[in-house]
Amino acid sequence: MTGLPENGPPGNGAPRNGLPMTVPAAGLPARVRIHEVGARDGLQNEKTAVPTEVKAEFIHRLAAAGLTTIEATSFVHPRWVPQLADAEELVPRLTDLGHVALPVLVPNERGLERALALGASRIAVFGSATETFAARNLNRTVAESLAMFEPVVARAKEDKVHVRGYLSMCFGDPWEGPVPVDQVVRVAKALLDLGCDELSLGDTIGVATPGHVQTLLSGLNEAGVTTDRIGVHFHDTYGQALANTLAALQHGVTTVDASAGGLGGCPYAKSATGNLATEDLVWMLDGLGIETGVDLAALTATSVWMAEQLGRPSPSRTVRALSHKE
Repeated sequence: MTGLPENGPPGNGAPRNGLPMTVPAAGLPARVRIHEVGARDGLQNEKTAVPTEVKAEFIHRLAAAGLTTIEATSFVHPRWVPQLADAEELVPRLTDLGHVALPVLVPNERGLERALALGASRIAVFGSATETFAARNLNRTVAESLAMFEPVVARAKEDKVHVRGYLSMCFGDPWEGPVPVDQVVRVAKALLDLGCDELSLGDTIGVATPGHVQTLLSGLNEAGVTTDRIGVHFHDTYGQALANTLAALQHGVTTVDASAGGLGGCPYAKSATGNLATEDLVWMLDGLGIETGVDLAALTATSVWMAEQLGRPSPSRTVRALSHKE
């Protein structure tokens, strides 16, 4: 024992002294697929647009770190999300990443057409479990938004395109307060009934707690939704994202959304702070002996680089710890 970190000197983005120590826990999955959302959900919340070449480099670095699902951009009208107005310029810069799934968000049939024209093979639609957020985010009722998605999903399935259904405000709404579990289950089922292949449960304002997570997952199971079709998307507003993720893993969930460096929030819900940081998630999963295929040192270095492009430090605790200069 030399007293030096086994994985490199402090400050290079590598874990220190072989940490975290791997101590598996019973009842958890052997592997988790991380659905990386930093390039889309993260950057859409920036006050100014990030240059297209920086976005492309970010995605390439994330792929090099071992992430195999990276949500690339959104085909929402630029008036609503100007930070992602360069989707047509970005996607062609990613054609060398054929081994990586690069889903894109589409709001309607026009967005789908734009995505398909660029060869998209995975898309996502974005719904709401509450009426107020549906009105503010989609300018529609929940029922009207589902009707809008119906032809989008149908056309995507005709073209053998994988469809993810995002469902926001699953655990609480800043205008409506608590959201009944049966209400969330009803809208979730409706999304899946349209033909979505998977569902991402969004804790948009970060108010979920572990018991609530497991109760909602159980409610979905009781309604016939199998756990293998469910992913979770937690925000860390109250510091609960990792605890909620662990609760979901204990229930059998194996898909977890996270954002490199903890980037993001929600431009339509001002109380929504950053997403669960991918580095914080990987640190916990590494310690539990759960495989992700992600190189934590390379991922941390990527988030440090992206923070430099944005001109501010990363909010991720793991990024700060591993990039600290001693």
